[in-house]
Amino acid sequence: MAGIYLHIPFCKQACSYCNFHFSTLLKYKEDVLQAMLLEIERQQDFFIEKTNINTIYFGGGTPSILSAGDINRLLAQIHKYFDVQVDAEITLEANPDDLTLEYLLALKKETPINRFSIGIQSFVDADLQYMHRAHNAAQAKACIEHAQHVGFHNLSVDLIYGTPTLNATQCLQNIQTVIDLQVSHVSCYALTVEEKTELASLIKKRKKEAPTDEAMTAQFDILTTQMRAHHYIHYEISNFGKEGHFAQHNTNYWKGIPYLGIGPSAHSFDGKKRYWNIANNAIYLKKIKTNEAHFDSELLTETDKYNEYIMTSIRTIFGVDIRKLQHDFEEKYVQHFLREIKLFKTKNWIEENNGIYRLTDKGKLFCDHISAHLFIEN
Repeated sequence: MAGIYLHIPFCKQACSYCNFHFSTLLKYKEDVLQAMLLEIERQQDFFIEKTNINTIYFGGGTPSILSAGDINRLLAQIHKYFDVQVDAEITLEANPDDLTLEYLLALKKETPINRFSIGIQSFVDADLQYMHRAHNAAQAKACIEHAQHVGFHNLSVDLIYGTPTLNATQCLQNIQTVIDLQVSHVSCYALTVEEKTELASLIKKRKKEAPTDEAMTAQFDILTTQMRAHHYIHYEISNFGKEGHFAQHNTNYWKGIPYLGIGPSAHSFDGKKRYWNIANNAIYLKKIKTNEAHFDSELLTETDKYNEYIMTSIRTIFGVDIRKLQHDFEEKYVQHFLREIKLFKTKNWIEENNGIYRLTDKGKLFCDHISAHLFIEN
């Protein structure tokens, strides 16, 4: 099995914290879509072995700016050149202000979209204004209710915690709203101030308050405690799902399953090499039009593969399996892991059960630090 990711590099307005590739020049949307259709055709032999596509993910940017017709054109092209499973998970990232009842009815009637990842971020208006989101709290709640009313029940929502405008009580209320609405999957991210974003500039100019580590840690604890209490499985450091509702597409990433990325800035992995498309719409269009290479690539060394396995596996409930390390890697990698992991077991940041090493609740706060410590330099 394998996945296909489609990057839709357009937004109606820029969120202050976002560092993903996008443009607000929507007049070029059709040109980019035509180029993506051509890229799908040219990448029909991308996968090293013939395989079925079990996940398709529309990400961005803001994929919900696409019409039902736009979505179907892209999916028809994928079906033309790839074998797609009849029960494939097909996800559309969406902003709440786009998910009107009319739009949802069109998607339900005219497309095979069967899952939404909705960028709620918060049900608190002050929070949304801080992040320069296009929607308000009322729209955030209404879009979920509209989607369910139309017949979409495989829903995921994004929440951001740690913003200076969100206190512990409001964080708890955000979680409770998701629970009350019976949303089956939640992705929770700490607000990160990325370089070269509007938010970073505003904080530097002291026009906005910066997030604090203390608030993030406290709210992460609230999240994990409350989600567990309501039977959500914390299956990845930022993701909680009800049984049977894990995100298949992202889970494939974490398990090292190949995927093809289509569109400006999209990334791909064929099992041996990683690829990344040009993160510039105009240059991407030109390269596709002239049939020049529109991506860069990197052949993964054994050390790269080891480091990536550690980085992706340690984040999940699947953990690092010592048997897989022994099977896939030379003994020096196994011995390095066993030697370095002892420190984190002593700190009670890592627990081991039947050869599988997983983060404890305490260890989840130090996931990146643990991964970096377990890495081997090339």
